Amino acid sequence: MKRRQVNWLLAAAACAGIAGAPMFGAGHAVAQEKKTLALVTNASADFWTIARRGTEKAAAELPNYNIEMYVISEATAAEQRRVLDDLLTRGVAGVSISAIDPANSNDILNRVAEQAVLFTTDSDAPDTNRALYIGTDNVAAGVEAGELIKKSLPDGGRIMLFVGTTGAANARERIEGIRTSLEGSNVEIIDVRTDEVDFARAKRNVEDTLTTYPDIAALVGLYSYNTPQIVEAVRAAGVQGEVKVIGFDEDPVTLRGIADGIVDATVVQQPFEFGYQSMKLLAQAIEGDTSFIPDDKLMIIPTRVIDPSNVEEFRAEMSAMLSGQ
Repeated sequence: MKRRQVNWLLAAAACAGIAGAPMFGAGHAVAQEKKTLALVTNASADFWTIARRGTEKAAAELPNYNIEMYVISEATAAEQRRVLDDLLTRGVAGVSISAIDPANSNDILNRVAEQAVLFTTDSDAPDTNRALYIGTDNVAAGVEAGELIKKSLPDGGRIMLFVGTTGAANARERIEGIRTSLEGSNVEIIDVRTDEVDFARAKRNVEDTLTTYPDIAALVGLYSYNTPQIVEAVRAAGVQGEVKVIGFDEDPVTLRGIADGIVDATVVQQPFEFGYQSMKLLAQAIEGDTSFIPDDKLMIIPTRVIDPSNVEEFRAEMSAMLSGQ
C-alpha cells in the first residue's frame, strides 16, 4: 500500500512563518464566525509544544479558520471524551486527535467522524471512521529502536521497556517493532512497565527496576517523558555508562543526556509536522478536496535517529523551532 512521507526539512522551512501566527481563542465572536479546527493531545509534554508550533504556522496560513489545541492534563479516554463532547456541542468542523485508548473510544470518535472531519495523529484508531492518520509508522520506529538496542548491547543482556499505557496504538506498535527487531538476538525483554502518564510513577518504575534487577543492561523509554525520567534515575543511582539508555522523541533532557553520554540514542518523530499537516489538511478536506488521502489512509512522516554524532546540530534546530526563528 502506498504511504506518503513528509520530509523533516519541511518543518525547518515552515518555521519561518511561526512568529506571525495569531493567538488561539482570540475572541468568542471570531470563533463563531470561523470554522473551528482542533488538535487534541494524549498528554501534556514538550513533544506537544513542538506540535503547537506547527498549528501556529497553519493558523497563519488559514485566516478563515479558528485553530485550537487541547492539551490533555489527565491522560485518559474519559478526558478525551469530555473534550470531544464539548467540541461537538460547539460545532467543530475538524479534529485531529492522538487516541489514548481507541478500543474504548470508538463510539465517540465515530460520532466526531459523523459530524466533522476526523484525523488521528501520533497514535492511530484504525478501527474507527477516521479519514486519515498523520504520523509515524510506529512498528517501523520500534524496529529502529530495536536496532539501536542491539548496537548498544552487542553481547546481549536483559532490558526493561517503559511506556505510559499499552492501550494506545503507538505504544503497542513500538513494542511490536522492538520485539521483531530483537528476535534471534541475545537481548531479553524482562517486562514493559506502564505509568499511565504519571511522571512520578514513571521515575519510580525506573528506580524499582534498577533496584530489583542489578544486572539490567539497558532501559528503553517509549514515550517522550519516559527517557528523561530514566536519565534522572540513572544519574541519581550513579550508573551512567553502565546501564545503556535508548529513547524516543526529543525532550531537552533526553538530548542533554545524549550530549552527556547517558543516553546512547533516541528515535525522534516530527511533531511539528503532526500539528501543521493536521490543520492544513483538515481545512483542505472541509473545503471538498480529499485527493491527498491515499488508499490506505496513512500519511507516514519519517523518523530520525539522534545520537552523539548529530545531537548538537539537532538541539540547535529544536531551539530555533521553539523560539520561532
